Amino acid sequence: MEVNFDLHCDLTAYLLQPNSSPTGDVRCSVDKLFTGHVKMQVMAFYSATAKGSVDEVRQQLKRYRSLLNLPGVYEFCPENAELQEGLGIIAAVENASGLCEEDQPIEDAFKNLDWLISQAKIMYVGLTHHLENRFGGGNFTQTGLKDDGKRLIEYLDGRKIAVDLSHTSDQLAYGILNFIDQNNLDIPVLASHSNMRAVFDHNRNLPDELVTEIINRSGLIGLNFVKYFINLENHNEIYRHIEHAIKLGAEDHLCFGADFFDDKSHPEQDRYPFFFPEFGDSTAYSTINSRISDLFSDELKEKISHRNALCYFKRLHKI
Repeated sequence: MEVNFDLHCDLTAYLLQPNSSPTGDVRCSVDKLFTGHVKMQVMAFYSATAKGSVDEVRQQLKRYRSLLNLPGVYEFCPENAELQEGLGIIAAVENASGLCEEDQPIEDAFKNLDWLISQAKIMYVGLTHHLENRFGGGNFTQTGLKDDGKRLIEYLDGRKIAVDLSHTSDQLAYGILNFIDQNNLDIPVLASHSNMRAVFDHNRNLPDELVTEIINRSGLIGLNFVKYFINLENHNEIYRHIEHAIKLGAEDHLCFGADFFDDKSHPEQDRYPFFFPEFGDSTAYSTINSRISDLFSDELKEKISHRNALCYFKRLHKI
């Protein structure tokens, strides 16, 4: 039986739109997740760094909770890493501005994080999105780790919630890693939806040094299906990203992080569609898995599709 795990989609953000539904016209709808044999999907709560960011995350939490009322949907429990019949979901925070606005006391971030943890299983927290905020610099900046970012990282110590490097500047990523090491903090790291910069030169992709750091820290790297991070013309280049990552030693750390979102409502419609037809929605995993088996091995297909993610949870929770 086919089993797929995916580390990142934006279904809950889509559900904030008027007249939207979990089975609506979005690439990661619940029915498409079922058709794609997705057994565990991370629902990323995204909000921009702007007024109302905390409330936006709270509204997405409500949508997340409502998904659990659907037939066959349950909350995945990382503490035992056991799959049930149906679709398991787990939450994440894509931008820490969703925990604390720019002008609020940093203690509010801690209170809001604690409240989220009381309401949902949280797999990871990203400090930034594309731009700079109070915690550090995003992908399109050269800003590093700020004091509030250090305080938030310290607050994550020992909670078994990963820090996500997919939307950090390189400077912020290295700042996070150095701060963890210098203070002997117990915090896992991952990149939930990023490809390899050596294959396609985009600042959303990981340089080799960060790939190696994530491997050495027993983290995960979720392969992103957005064409702007694969190759603008050839969808098959995703397999070159896999090949390069394996050469760096990532065979036991790769998984899926498709990044499906409602690109029809994206403000930059001149870039639509953001996905190749071959990787157009959550039904695409079977095709990709088959190609991975052909190009590499059945064993690697099993690892990327779900086994590496399961092993991550088992390591983290010492199962």
